[in-house]
Amino acid sequence: MIDEIHVRDIALIREAALAPSPRLTVLTGETGAGKTALVSACKLIMGARADSSVVREGAAAAEVAGRLFSDADPEGDIVVSRKVSADGRSRATLNGSMASISELARTVGPLIELVGQHEYQALLKAAEHGRILDGWDDATAAAAADYRAAFEAVADAQAALDEVQARAQASSAQLDEARFALQQIEAANPRPGEYDEVRDWLSRAEHAEVLARNSHGAVEALSGDGAALDALNAAIALIDEAARADEGLAPYAQSLRETCFVVEDIARDMAGYCDDIDFDSASLAQAQERLGTLTGLVRSFGPTMDEVFARWDEASHLVSAVDDADERLAAATAALEAAEAALAEAARAYDDRRAAAAPAFSQAVGEVLAQLEMGGAELICTVEPLPRERWGRGGSADVSFAFKPGKAMQPRPLARIASGGEISRVMLAIKVVLGAKDGTETLIFDEVDAGVGGSTANALAAVLARLSESHQVIVITHLAQVAVMADTHYVVSKTTGDAPETTLAPVAGDDRVAEIARILSGSATAASLAHAREMLEAHA
Repeated sequence: MIDEIHVRDIALIREAALAPSPRLTVLTGETGAGKTALVSACKLIMGARADSSVVREGAAAAEVAGRLFSDADPEGDIVVSRKVSADGRSRATLNGSMASISELARTVGPLIELVGQHEYQALLKAAEHGRILDGWDDATAAAAADYRAAFEAVADAQAALDEVQARAQASSAQLDEARFALQQIEAANPRPGEYDEVRDWLSRAEHAEVLARNSHGAVEALSGDGAALDALNAAIALIDEAARADEGLAPYAQSLRETCFVVEDIARDMAGYCDDIDFDSASLAQAQERLGTLTGLVRSFGPTMDEVFARWDEASHLVSAVDDADERLAAATAALEAAEAALAEAARAYDDRRAAAAPAFSQAVGEVLAQLEMGGAELICTVEPLPRERWGRGGSADVSFAFKPGKAMQPRPLARIASGGEISRVMLAIKVVLGAKDGTETLIFDEVDAGVGGSTANALAAVLARLSESHQVIVITHLAQVAVMADTHYVVSKTTGDAPETTLAPVAGDDRVAEIARILSGSATAASLAHAREMLEAHA
């Protein structure tokens, strides 16, 4: 959802700011005032491609900065900026860090949908029709999740079968090498961590004499007659006697007592270490031989024991795959067949659910189209199962929307028959039907009121107001019926002269009344002002 947008030097805009309502915001103004320049600004922060043509004449660069937030994550504000220089170079930042245009498209793009510009119409992309239908019906969405899980399971089973087949077809040279490695490593049968254990033990054993002599000497130096402990106790006694005359010395005696405890612990541990030193020659020879064996493995298959164990595992799998090829191939084939059967069942359930939801969805959209007084227009949703080889992660059937402008006309693909205004109103109807289930939070409508007037204008205004209950809606409009419904109203105007500029300003009170009057009659007459005030009061 857009919190605010600041625009500088885009088209005829020198500087403008837009802070739309969370519900319905309208932009009105004379034809050619530059309202669509604000749509261009939104495209920039959504990650659209741009060139120097967007830069206001005479300016060094065009800039757009925006702050957005999501109802799903109120704490996760998004601050985005985009700058396009006069030489066509583009720079963007996202939450204070440099960002690529693709990052803007991934992060900001899904939050905003532009309705009315064909290149942004999800409705014209057949691949999106299934996603729209699935999003409308909870049961279909659940069937879609089951299908995707089954589809991924088939992919995993196929990958496992491919691996078994590849291993079974290993060359004789690879197999000979694997058998040799397996024989050498299994003959030694190393344990994890054994290499370091043997090496450390040998280091102690080979220096047993030095270790025994030094550890025994340390014990004597700490606890023997006249050694450190005796000296510490003598010092403690002297300080205790002096402390009778000066109590300030008592802490020193206490510190020395604590030191004695530490020295006693060390002397005891060193004495135990000394007693444990018992390395016989037979054990030493055995450990040296074992270390030699392990070192040979490291040299052949290393450079570390981790690589040795990895080579062991790899060789075991390869030899086993060849030796047990038939059994493994049969098991992998059976697993793939079971996964395919589960996918077929999930696909049937998914297709059935879509087929059941399609007419209900078409009817729901048709009801909104009827409210928009589109002369018997219908959206026809069809579901056609696909052959197995065309199944994909998106489904096992082709979901398509066709448009009938009137009851006597044949349904045709939207892109071939619908005008820009019709497409915008069909998308409006779909968004109303989807409601809160639609993942896009902000909808910007441009040309949704093209060719609309009279009672249809009232119906369009009512539907837009209904849509704003579940979305943030921004509408560029020429209809007073739509403008009076808005929570926030901006007027776009253009100055005259040699260097015209487009300005944007919020209106309220008498200024808003005057703008509604201008939309109604082209000028603020007493009659149009009265009519405008009446319309605003009716929707207050």
